[in-house]
Amino acid sequence: MAEKSAPASSWKRRWARRVLFGLAAVFVLIQFVPYGHSHANPPVVKEPNWDSPATRAFAVRACFDCHSNESRWPWYSHVAPVSWFLQDHVDEARGKLNFSDFTNPPKRAGKAAREVEKGDMPLKSYLLLHGDAKLTDEERAAFVNGLKATFGTGEKK
Repeated sequence: MAEKSAPASSWKRRWARRVLFGLAAVFVLIQFVPYGHSHANPPVVKEPNWDSPATRAFAVRACFDCHSNESRWPWYSHVAPVSWFLQDHVDEARGKLNFSDFTNPPKRAGKAAREVEKGDMPLKSYLLLHGDAKLTDEERAAFVNGLKATFGTGEKK
């Protein structure tokens, strides 16, 4: 009985090595996909007329990595497939609200206060790796008030 398990064990090890080699090869090959590796930030065109420096500071801390042209790109943002996810996320976020291009303010700007107030922003997934973006209850309240003063409430009249 011991003789039969040896060949089966050897086959499993060979199969596992081939799978691991294949996964490593795929990982290396996807690094050559060009999307998500060029993290050039476009120039800052015009920022909002912030109600106070404190509101801007909260925005820089909690929002600018995704919602501005001043994104910080950590080392893991250069490694696929994480780079693909982050690039897509930043592109989408900038499309909705970009604090660096306020020449034609989006209608969503007024909704920013509600998103922060409800705790929907910053995203929980972002806070996992960016603890400095986490706001205390007092900071959140001050930021919400500052966003309302800067952009309005975003409520339909």
